[in-house]
This record gives sequence, C-alpha cells and structure tokens, in this order.
Amino acid sequence: MSTAAKGLEGVIAADTELSFIDGEKGVLEYVGIAIDELARHSSFEETVFLLWNKRLPKKNELDEFRTLIRKNSEISDATVAQINALPKTAQPMHALRTMVSYLALEDSEPNSVKPDEVQRKALSILCKAPAIVTTFDRRRRGLERVSPDPDLSIAANFLYMLNGKKPTETMERAFDVCLILHADHGLNASTFTGRVIISTLSDIYSTITGAIGALRGPLHGGANEGVMTMLNEIPSVDDVEKYVLDKLKRKDKIMGFGHRVYKAYDPRATYLKTLAKQLASDTGNSDLYEKSHRVEEIMDREVGSKGIYPNVDFYSATTYHCIGLQLDLFTPMFALSRISGWTGHALEQLETNRLIRPGAEYNGPHGVSYTPIEKR
Repeated sequence: MSTAAKGLEGVIAADTELSFIDGEKGVLEYVGIAIDELARHSSFEETVFLLWNKRLPKKNELDEFRTLIRKNSEISDATVAQINALPKTAQPMHALRTMVSYLALEDSEPNSVKPDEVQRKALSILCKAPAIVTTFDRRRRGLERVSPDPDLSIAANFLYMLNGKKPTETMERAFDVCLILHADHGLNASTFTGRVIISTLSDIYSTITGAIGALRGPLHGGANEGVMTMLNEIPSVDDVEKYVLDKLKRKDKIMGFGHRVYKAYDPRATYLKTLAKQLASDTGNSDLYEKSHRVEEIMDREVGSKGIYPNVDFYSATTYHCIGLQLDLFTPMFALSRISGWTGHALEQLETNRLIRPGAEYNGPHGVSYTPIEKR
C-alpha cells in the first residue's frame, strides 16, 4: 500500500457534485453556484433543496418543500419529556447528539436506506433539530418552551423559539445567511464521518448522530466558540494590537484565522462580514465588530502574506452573539445547518455505494511471543 497520509491530506476519498472548493482562489460553490450568490439571493430552505436534489427548485416545488418543513417542525410530547430528563448542566452539543439519536426510536422503520425514505427522515431531523436545541436551552434557563410558528422560516422560527419573540428582519436574514454558508463544505471531518457510516448501510439517524459527534470537536465546528472567547478576552479596541501581537509572539493560534483548505480569503466570510457589521450596529454591539475588524487588520498586516485570512467562524461569532445566542449554542447552530449537507452526501453515497474501508500502514513489531501472565 502507499505511504499513509497524515489526516488523509491530499487523499481523494469520494466523488461529489455537491460542493466545489478552490482553496488557492477562494472559491466555494454548491452544485456550481457561487456561495456569495446563494448568500445574497437564496434562502436556507432553497439551499437545502439544492443540496438534496442537485438543482434549484421551481416555485411550486419550493412552496411544497416549505409546507413539508412546517409540518415537520414540532417535536412530540415524548421528545419533550426526554429533553426535560437531560441534566440542565449538559452541553448543548451533547444534548443535540443524544436527541437526534432518540428520534430514531419514534420511527417505526428507522433503518431504511431507500433514497426517498432517507430524505423524508432527514427532513424530519432537520426540522426538529431547532425545536430540540431551543427546548433544551429554555429549560436550562428556567423558561417555558415555545412551539414553532408555522408561518416562519427555519431561521426565524429558531430565533422565535429561542427568545420567545419574532426576530427583526436583519436578525432573520443574518441567521439565514449563516445557515446557507455552513450548509456544506466538501469532505470535511463530519461529512466524511457521515459518509463512512451510511456506506455501511446504517441508518440516517446514526449517520447524522455520528457527524454531530465529529463536528463538536474544537478543530472543526467548535472553532467559532473560540473566536468569541478570544474577543471577550480583549477589553477594548485599543487593546487589540497588543493582544494579537503578544499571541503571535508566543506562536499561539488566533482563532478564526487560517483554514486547512483556503489559502485566500474564505469566500463564506465575505458577505457575512457585511451582515455582521450591520447587525452589530442594529443591536448595539458595534464595539464587538470594531474589535473583530481591528483583529483582521492586524492579522492582514502581520501574516496576510502567508495566506492566513479570516475564515467563516470569525465573523459568524459576532453574528451569533448579536442575535442573542449563548456561547455554547454556537456549534449547535453549525450543526443545524450542516444536517443539510450531511444528508446530501449520504444520498450521494447511496447512489453508487461502496463500503468505505481504507487501509492502515502497520508499523508495529512482528513475531512477538505470547508471555504467560505468571511470567510478566
């Protein structure tokens, strides 16, 4: 076998028509459409349809899809009871992972991998995940749960169920854009995890549960929490330069900068930066945005020549804070969006499925004799 590639870097492990990335040029496309175009003109619901069907919907198809979303947005009394049984001290990502797994128990035929059944089940998971997260969060804050409003979009409904009031248009739009930007991103760690699981012909509940587990790690979906933690450590805009330079001198990582793939500006961050500025202004958080912008200026001056630029996590942290999310809800928001991409890849894997089973380069000893326990 070939020499092992650490982290599978440079290894092509799947064919896909879902997202194209050119890290050198800073390009990201979903089914051929530039991410900036989708962020400016599309909606999350339309983006989900695009990823699951590899084409944009016609108006009547999008209307029907939105109707299905509304019909699947509420969770059962039994699911609410299970959420209420979770410790209030549990981390939201652990709660979400557990409850997505639980949803399989309410499905009379959870194991089907027929494409139409997978899509139907995945739609139910996608629609119920916001209610799971908001029900858990409100319970731990001592608040009554808020049921979804059938007239609202996924983005608006989440904010409504979280805060108990309908969001402003700017808040809804900003969150909707975040959902679009996080929906898919090639064969990243969580997506690869999901494709491995579905390749065994396991079920979509297991697939998404496993992907959530991979996303939770701080080297993957947990990075946006690190950005907010960093910004909170900086007292004011005037303190940014010393903070950043001191961290660079110590060779500490500046959260939200650099990417395994991108050597140019992350295309997902371009429009999000503009939205974050507007949202910060609308919600009285301009100081937070100014700190973020100052960090970017200094990083560009110091390390921009090395291809280290802001990634999507950098300005999504400001956006999430401005719409009222607690820090430990940042990564669950990523998961709510990425369910769409994980499902798209699961459906694609099933089209021409072959069990994903890479080899490993053994570098241990050979011919070792077994030593009886009394002689060890």
